Order: sequence, then C-alpha cells, then structure tokens
Amino acid sequence: MQTRKRGELIMGNYIVCILLFCFLCPATSFSSDVLTGSGCSVSTTGYLIDLAKEYEKETGVKMHIMGGGSPRGLADLSAGSVDFSAACKGKTPKDPDDIEFVQVAWDALVFIAHKSNPVNSITQMQVRDIYAGQIDNWKQLGGPDMKLVSFISADSMGGVGQSLTNMVLNGKTPEMKGNSSKQASSAAIWEQLVEKTPEGFATTGFSSARKRNVKMLRVNSIKPTKENIVSNKYPLKRPLYLVIKKNASAKTKRFIDYVLGPKAQKLIASYGSIALAEIK
Repeated sequence: MQTRKRGELIMGNYIVCILLFCFLCPATSFSSDVLTGSGCSVSTTGYLIDLAKEYEKETGVKMHIMGGGSPRGLADLSAGSVDFSAACKGKTPKDPDDIEFVQVAWDALVFIAHKSNPVNSITQMQVRDIYAGQIDNWKQLGGPDMKLVSFISADSMGGVGQSLTNMVLNGKTPEMKGNSSKQASSAAIWEQLVEKTPEGFATTGFSSARKRNVKMLRVNSIKPTKENIVSNKYPLKRPLYLVIKKNASAKTKRFIDYVLGPKAQKLIASYGSIALAEIK
C-alpha cells in the first residue's frame, strides 16, 4: 500500500512539473513561432528560401517555404494553410478583397532554351509567334532543324503566364498547339524540363532562371543581366510580391517589415535578385 501511495505521489509530482514547464517555457518552444509561405517559384528559388533561412537564424522563428506557383500560394493563403504567399503577379479583380500585395523585389521575364541550343537571341514578335503556334521549329529562329517544344503554365492566371500575356502577348493567352506545347504547373518545373530537353523553350523569371543550367536568350539583342534590367536596357522587368491577409498576425507583419528593411534588401541584392532600391 505504501509503495502504491509513493508511486502515486511521484506521478503527481511529475505531472505538476510538466504543467509548470508548459506554463513557464518561453513561446519560442512552441509551434506559434513558425511561419509558413508558398507560391511563386521564381521568388522562392530566387531569394525567399535563402532569406527565410537568414530570418530563422536571426529570430529563431521556424520558416517553412514551399513553391507551387502564384495561384497555389494565393489559394493556400485564402484557405488559411499558410501565413503569407509569394506572387509574381499583381492583384486582379478576381483576387479576394481581404489580401494585401506588398512589393518586395524586382524581376524580369526571360525566355530560356537548352544550354546546347545555338540560338542566342529572340524578338518579342517571335515570342508571340511561338505562343500563337506559328513558330514550331528552331530552324525558324536561325537554329537547327528540330521541333520547338514550348513548356507553358497549366494555369493562365499564374504569375509568369499573366506577365507574359500582359507584357508580351498583347493580352492574348498562350495557345496549346499539338505536340509542340507541354503544360507544367510552375516555373520551377518547366525550368528543369528545359534543362533536360534540347528542343525545349519556356518563359520564366530572371531571379530563378539564373540559378538553372539553361540559356537565357537575349531579347531584341539585349542580354538579360541584372545590370541591364536595373538600367532599363532590358525591357521586361516586373515586380515581385509577398501577399498577406489584411488582418495578418503580428509575427507575419514582422516578417514583412524585415523583408522591406535595409538588411534584407541588401541580402536580396547579394543573392543576385533585384532589390527595390536598385530600380529607381
């Protein structure tokens, strides 16, 4: 009997210790100090994953970043499954009213081909012809006689797809033309497909393409370099956003403030992406 009572006393003290630990332990030990984000693969690959690691190191907040494309990020945000999303498109009338787009960096549309492809330059008119199905062989661009396989967004409302439509295609949606076009869900996927496909072609963002083993084509003879984008010589620059709910939590707003701050902006520039202040 005494042994039983002693065991009950020990167990009771153990439970009290656990409760005291839970009460006294600082908030950094709990899942409330986790931030999650998803969305634009150009942003996540280009700067956001690296920046999130730095923020985690500085603050102890655990950062979980996923790609998937701008539409997925916005859907995740609306569903409440992430704290913020990354987008390489601006707000449209179809987007919910309760979200806020915050520009945090710059990017540019680029057109990519396989490293082995001898074609080095393309015009915006030729890009329009590719997406209209009028150019379907690299020979038409001064290259070898091989089929041009265009990897395009499965969602015309994606960040790259929307930028392409508005900035290059005069409001028209890229068309699927038989075997010459293949759909993919995000820029990260079609960048990887072009890496592996000698006849491949795609539109993506400078911030992520520069990290891939692909050839970024000159546009109207202008090479897509950071210097040319910043100086406005290269014509297709566009903003990159982080998107939050208007009633976002304090921890989410602190992260946005951090990204807009001078240290994070310098880090974005150091990663090879384009900070806000670099374009006047």
